[in-house]
Amino acid sequence: MFIARTIRATKFLAVIILLTTMAGSQQQQQISSLDRGRAQDMLRTITGEVRKHYYDPKFHGVDWDAKVAEAKQKIEKTTSMNMAMSHIAAALDTLDDTHTFFLPPQHTDRIEYGLQYQMVGDRCFVSHVRPKSNAEAKGVKPGDQILTLNTYDVNRDDLWKVQYVFSILRPQPTLQLLLKDPSGTQRPVEVAAKIREGRKLTDLTWTNGSASIFDLVREGEDERHLMRARSLEYGDELLVLKIPEFDFSGVEIADLIGKARKHQSLIVDLRGNPGGAVETLKYLVGGVFDKEVKIADRIGRKETKAEIAKPMHNPFTGKIVVLVDAESASASEVFARIIQLEKRGIVIGDHSSGSVMEARHYSEQTGTDTAIFYGASITESNLIMADGKSLEHTGVMPDEVLLPSAEDLANGRDPVLAHAAESLGVKISAEEAGKAFPYEWRPE
Repeated sequence: MFIARTIRATKFLAVIILLTTMAGSQQQQQISSLDRGRAQDMLRTITGEVRKHYYDPKFHGVDWDAKVAEAKQKIEKTTSMNMAMSHIAAALDTLDDTHTFFLPPQHTDRIEYGLQYQMVGDRCFVSHVRPKSNAEAKGVKPGDQILTLNTYDVNRDDLWKVQYVFSILRPQPTLQLLLKDPSGTQRPVEVAAKIREGRKLTDLTWTNGSASIFDLVREGEDERHLMRARSLEYGDELLVLKIPEFDFSGVEIADLIGKARKHQSLIVDLRGNPGGAVETLKYLVGGVFDKEVKIADRIGRKETKAEIAKPMHNPFTGKIVVLVDAESASASEVFARIIQLEKRGIVIGDHSSGSVMEARHYSEQTGTDTAIFYGASITESNLIMADGKSLEHTGVMPDEVLLPSAEDLANGRDPVLAHAAESLGVKISAEEAGKAFPYEWRPE
């Protein structure tokens, strides 16, 4: 996921250079003339797509041609393919847009660090540690605060860069962490990633790439299972609905709303939800309103169009509480803000991401005998809410700010869900709430 980008490209590239070289020079493979040509081809294609499709033809005053020329010169001089990819990423970041970013070719090896971390307020905490991982063996625990990651300070504004580099741009074999446990004791820890060797995906045809395509099918099945909606009932008083992303059909949302109608109150838990499809957002909004609701005005390159959600037949009309955190982004933020603006319910939790634009992913490839796949996400519309404001770089401020403490994370407690339930007349403990939706790891 990508949170608000408030630092311009010059510092962004400096951060990328730092993060991609911390693992040691032995991991920086020298770039061949063939790969340099491929990198230039990727730059030309991706920046051309931005030029054609970006919602603001003036690029916020950025001299786009000059930025592209600058990136081209840097790729011509760079000594590694990793840095060539970083220069493309930095060029797109000059637009300071959370939904416009480079998707480099997928790395052959899959890297799993064995821990999850996120911002809670202005601090970064370990939220989950994978059983039997090196992170667990090194004593990393939920509730540990991450002060630095590979010597780089971790904060709310910059965490997206760390996640982008280590998940997409340049996965590392180890993470150097400076941790502080709930008692206040600091300690350095080196966590070794689990590396699963793979092979480069160069063909998706059944003739030459059947193994690759079956791998993709299996991964897709795993992803669908992890991203399924989950719910928990407390008698006829309350339904808690956990929605991990906005990727559900109208029929699926109708089924969830049908379940909600059997209860007096509904908690929509959007914590950790990165957003997704606009259509799913419309279905969900329509499922909790008995009238048409304007989601936002889509400000595109050529026109402005209002996005309207129509009410579902027999929508849920009871009380609603929406939960958000620092990882709630895009469509999840829009839903929470609509609930506030329409005075339909209240929002509880942490200040949301502030990553609210409407984008399209463009898939590209380079090469003939050997195809290399890459792409980009490009913003095609800005979204202006009913109050005349954009949530980009601003996010949603909850009606009630409530954050879990380090001790809560360490002990698996969820005081946010517990408080939300109590506000709706259902008494559950923070310990019970913490067990409502157990964290699920992707299969190794």
